[in-house]
Amino acid sequence: MNPGRRTGAAAAIAGAVALSVLTAPQAQAASTGITVSNVVVNKGLPIVVGTSDEKTPSVTFNVTLPSGYTTADPFDWEAEPYLYHGTTAAAGADDGGLYMGGYTCYEDSAQKAHCVGELTVDPRYDLDSNGDATSWKIGLALRLFKSSGALKAEEYRTASGGVPVRRWAKATVNASPEPVSKGRTLTVTGSLTRADWVKHRYVGHAGASVKLQFRPKGGSTYSTVKTVTSSSTGALKTTATANSDGYWRWSYGGSSTTGTATSALDFVDVK
Repeated sequence: MNPGRRTGAAAAIAGAVALSVLTAPQAQAASTGITVSNVVVNKGLPIVVGTSDEKTPSVTFNVTLPSGYTTADPFDWEAEPYLYHGTTAAAGADDGGLYMGGYTCYEDSAQKAHCVGELTVDPRYDLDSNGDATSWKIGLALRLFKSSGALKAEEYRTASGGVPVRRWAKATVNASPEPVSKGRTLTVTGSLTRADWVKHRYVGHAGASVKLQFRPKGGSTYSTVKTVTSSSTGALKTTATANSDGYWRWSYGGSSTTGTATSALDFVDVK
C-alpha cells in the first residue's frame, strides 16, 4: 500500500479563509505522461450541501505512471482530481475549486494503482454564490518530481463527466384540524426551504412542484393526493378529504439546482 500525499486540501487560515495548495501552472509546466481514468465522485450521485455542515464526498480513480516512475515511490508523483467550473482546468485549480482532503493509492503493478480519497466541501468557505449549484467539471492536477524533490513537470487536464452540486432542501408539514370527523376537509400546510450560500441560511423555495402524500394507518405505501406549487415565500397549502386515520407529508423531488426533501409525518386521527 502506498500512502498518497495530502495535496490540494483546503486549509483554514485563522479559521476564516480557505486556501488551496493547488496553484496555476508554473514555468516548468509540461506533459507528465500520467494517465488518470475511471474518476468517480460521490459514487456518481449529486453532492447536496447545506449552509454549515462540511461534506466529504468520496473519490475513486485509477492512475498509470510514465516510464521511469513506479508506484513504489509515491513521493515522486501526484495525481489529484478536483472539481471546478470555469474556462480551463488550470484556471479552475487556482480559483474557487473543490479540492481533495486526502487520498491513498494502492499498488496494482509497478506503474498502476487504484486510489481512494475524499473531497472537502465547506459551504461557509467553498460556496459563495447560489450559482455554484450547477454541474462542476472534474479537473486533474498531475505532477512529477525530481529526486531532489523539486518539481519536474506539471499539467492540468479535464476528466470526462461532471458532478452536480445542489442546494440542500427542507420541508415541513401540518394538517388540521386534529382530530377530524370522517368526510370533513383537512387543511394541510407547510413550507419548502433551501440553502442560500450567500446568506448562509435557509430561504423559501418559490415555484417548486411539491406532492402531498398520504399513508393510511397500518399501511406501508404512500399515495400522492395532490401536487401543488410553492408560493413566493416557499409556503405550501392545500385541502384534502379526511377518510381514514393516517400520515400526511410533503415530498419534493428536487431539481438540477436543489436536492430532494421530504417532511416529517403528521398523523391525523379521523373520528
